[in-house]
Amino acid sequence: MNISKTLNNQTVEWKDINWRKLERVTFKLQKRIFQASERGDVKAVRQLQKTLIRSWSAKCIAVRRVTQDNQGKNTAGVDGVKALTPKQRINLVGKLRLTGKAKPTRRVNIPKPGTTETRPLGIPTINDRALQALVKLALEPEWEAKFESNSYGFRPGRSCHDAMEAIYLSIKQKAKYVLDADIAKCFDRINHKALISKISTYPTLNRQLKAWLKAGYCDQGSLFPTNDGTPQGGVISPLLANIALHGMENRIKQYAETLKGRKRDNRDSISLIRYADDFV
Repeated sequence: MNISKTLNNQTVEWKDINWRKLERVTFKLQKRIFQASERGDVKAVRQLQKTLIRSWSAKCIAVRRVTQDNQGKNTAGVDGVKALTPKQRINLVGKLRLTGKAKPTRRVNIPKPGTTETRPLGIPTINDRALQALVKLALEPEWEAKFESNSYGFRPGRSCHDAMEAIYLSIKQKAKYVLDADIAKCFDRINHKALISKISTYPTLNRQLKAWLKAGYCDQGSLFPTNDGTPQGGVISPLLANIALHGMENRIKQYAETLKGRKRDNRDSISLIRYADDFV
């Protein structure tokens, strides 16, 4: 039985799935999306993304990540569903499709380390989490080909240590002025219209992303709208935040060219190293 070519295989048992094979099939598709994005072939990127989102292999991996691998797998959304049985996971794989609809998130406040403040998390339903994980598999390789080299937060294969090394390499040759800053309430203030326009993917996926952004949240039994920002706690939120912040370094270098002195020297003398919404 060739699992990778089966779009809705309800007969296979969850415990019998060949995960290595599914990951290989999905990675090959992601690699092709990355390569098409690198060469600027938008048509090929969109076609490959549609293929990946319809792929049974990618759907299984998405469900596995949110129901087994993720640390927040036992946190329920407004649907109250925490854990799924193997049969329910297979059923969820069969239900995953872009509908352009989304349920509101459940608001949970968690303490910020080292302060008395709390951070609001928006927990989506298990179905929305799995669908977000699937969409992330399709969107991430396209944007990994575009992201600036000095962006490190919430990216595959990159860590805080890489950002620290980049800072060291930037300042070790000679003394420099250093500005350390972060963007206040970055996740809460992202403009929805500007973000969707920047992603500029195919219409069905655009509608789904907009539905997640506009879904609202439930807090103590009341429903509140979300007119801007991305919900912290969503699977796809870190990627959306990175997309929103993409271009900061280039914009600062453009501004440096307007200052006194040689444009090239001014541009080369400035480097911006970003880890999520913190930057140096």
